[in-house]
Amino acid sequence: MSLFFLKTDSKPTLRKLLSAAVIFTSLNVSAQNTNENFVQYAHPLIGTAKMGHTYPGATVPFGMVQLSPDTDTLPYGVNGKYNPDVYKFCAGYQYDSKTIVGFSHTHFSGTGHSDLGDFLIMPTTGKLQLNPGTEDKPDSGYRSAFSHKNEVAEPSYYKVKLDDHNITAELTASNRVGMHQYTFPKADDAHVILDLMAGLYQYDNKNVWTFVRVENDTLITGFRQTNGWARTRTVYFAMTFSKPFKNYGTKIDDNNVYKGFWKKFDQEHNFPEVAGRNLKMYFDFQTAENEKIKIKFAISPVSTQGALANMKAEIPHWDFDRVKQEGQALWNKEFNKVAVKTISEDDKVNFYTAMYHSFLGPTTYMDVDGSYKGLDMNIYKTQGSTNFTSFSLWDTYRTLHPLFNVLQPARNVDMIKSMMAHYDQSVHKMLPVWSHYANENWCMIGYHSVPVIADAVIKGNANFDVNKALDACVTTARNKYYDGLNYYMEKGYVPDDKNTSSVSKTLEYAYDDWCIAQMAKKLGRNDIYEEFTKRSGNYKNVYDASIGFMRPKLDDGSWRKNFDPLDTHGQGFIEGNSWNYSLYVPQAPAEMIELMGGKKRFTAHLDSLFSMNLPDKYFENTEDISREGIIGNYVHGNEPSHHVAYLYNWLDQPWKTEDKIRMILKAMYKSTVDGLGGNDDFGQMSAWYIFSSLGFYPVAPASDQYIIGSPAIQNAKINLENGKTFEVDVKDQSDKNVYVQKIELNGKVLTRNYITHSEIMDGGQIRFYMGAKPNKKRVSAQAIRK
Repeated sequence: MSLFFLKTDSKPTLRKLLSAAVIFTSLNVSAQNTNENFVQYAHPLIGTAKMGHTYPGATVPFGMVQLSPDTDTLPYGVNGKYNPDVYKFCAGYQYDSKTIVGFSHTHFSGTGHSDLGDFLIMPTTGKLQLNPGTEDKPDSGYRSAFSHKNEVAEPSYYKVKLDDHNITAELTASNRVGMHQYTFPKADDAHVILDLMAGLYQYDNKNVWTFVRVENDTLITGFRQTNGWARTRTVYFAMTFSKPFKNYGTKIDDNNVYKGFWKKFDQEHNFPEVAGRNLKMYFDFQTAENEKIKIKFAISPVSTQGALANMKAEIPHWDFDRVKQEGQALWNKEFNKVAVKTISEDDKVNFYTAMYHSFLGPTTYMDVDGSYKGLDMNIYKTQGSTNFTSFSLWDTYRTLHPLFNVLQPARNVDMIKSMMAHYDQSVHKMLPVWSHYANENWCMIGYHSVPVIADAVIKGNANFDVNKALDACVTTARNKYYDGLNYYMEKGYVPDDKNTSSVSKTLEYAYDDWCIAQMAKKLGRNDIYEEFTKRSGNYKNVYDASIGFMRPKLDDGSWRKNFDPLDTHGQGFIEGNSWNYSLYVPQAPAEMIELMGGKKRFTAHLDSLFSMNLPDKYFENTEDISREGIIGNYVHGNEPSHHVAYLYNWLDQPWKTEDKIRMILKAMYKSTVDGLGGNDDFGQMSAWYIFSSLGFYPVAPASDQYIIGSPAIQNAKINLENGKTFEVDVKDQSDKNVYVQKIELNGKVLTRNYITHSEIMDGGQIRFYMGAKPNKKRVSAQAIRK
């Protein structure tokens, strides 16, 4: 989920900005197929400024722990009123902030909504303060000023100096355990604060209950139960110090709710077991100059015993550098799945940072023994697979999961198994919409687990019960209680006077229905195929031929009056306008083109999308975030436009796709802290970059075709999980040579403008020959999915 219009200011590249601070570790990596150190090209700070909403902290690929600095934890709302400033801190960290509040263990990457931020730890010296204070008055609390000159961010490693306390903080992580290393000055009054109140979604206060148990002078266990974006979320922890603390204490910040027995222990020392809605703990140390205090912090969705087992299994030692090296070796193994050569080093930084962001989620959600909490709040155990959570499906079905079918096929199968477990545990019998931590938050629209499942089935990456999965898709699509589906099934559209975002819902339901039809066809379920093929044509019911746009239709069948196709607010659309969404029929581009007046008229519409100048009245704000991620009226910062540049292939003008793709790659992705043209949306923006840089793109997941664009790399060797290699080789590549002159697939000239999934997975080579002028005779026939 992204804001509709986003803006990017230019800043110096991270290499220039952080050249004095960022020193990459030379890895002695023994992992299989790990030949080159690509870790040095992935920069976690990209996207941390403005509205990229990425975090710079330590995590491993698809890791359950995301240990990262928080520069603020503003309340989502107070007294029932939304706080607009909280949007900046969806990932906890904003590059332009001047202070760090602390380091918490769970974060979303690139989302347009906040939650998590569990178990914030902050080391301090001097007078004990248990209030975080504010950025304009940092002395009023435990937060600290910091400088980017003293900050290092790498995959699986983060380092910063806390200036106010003269402490160097270092972070690394395994899958389920975060490891801290704090280098203190000489001090008799050193502290480590554990704040169980802090979090990234607070509406007045999201805590339901917290519990801490001091097991001994180095080990603490407990849990936190919250009511935030996820309404019933419990996370357990085990925390251990490398050095015994000399004292500890508790603050119960419950606004005088606990006046009796518990209240008398507020801020008293050494009481071993405390419960309350809002707890803060502190641990006192005496430190020598440059003494390192290390902390291992494990989390679990099930129990404190599970957290302890996770810690014992993953980090049974105190070797911080070993954990860092092992984490970076995991990242390097993933990066070597695509060994790429680029024109410039900035392009290589963008590519591997995109891979990094693409592999941050969905995240592991189970203990080392396979135990996890289900949607029904009961405990389950996986059988030989990984259970995943944090499915931002409105975003990620488009490009991220199709990328997984190429680069992460085994993990994608486990993600679908996790979706099916969600379905089995759901009283609604619904596949996930936007789920995390055993909760469904119902964010955004559509039922976009469907294209993820269908894409895997169509592409032969379906090591699960495919007929049961199809039944789950059909049951989800027939749920008359979900978000206007009753009207959609009865009328063939969602009436605007009965349900919000009516046109967007109609269009997205129709696409999902097409995906069900494709899966049913492959599985020989003809009755389902016919039903959902018919439903997939419902996009026609919201097209107004008199104006040439998709338009809200009322319950009585009439068109909504006072309609403006450029307006984004209250016009029947979500995160887009009619001009954008009128192009959203990925299941039937050729039919859409004919519906909208044929190729000539449609070409004019598509051309204008990139060239028009929108008046200020269509922006939420004329100066800041409302203009980000936009080229004309093409909004790359929002996902409904992500396939649009490829539509020229259906207009017999592939050279326009080639030109637009290269323009978007340059405009929307930069090796700067504000280098993402919108929220990364759990890797969707980054996955678009990877596919488009390689020269092909999945316009319609649940099709086996990837539509040709314009590659931006020189060479890429895609090392597939099946042991084969698919090579993308580009001749005469340059910033000016954006037009494809000729394509050869395995040595033979390719005269169609797509390649298939099997052609990639079987291994081989696609070779592009590039030039500065369009070759308008390259494609002998459209030869593309009708």
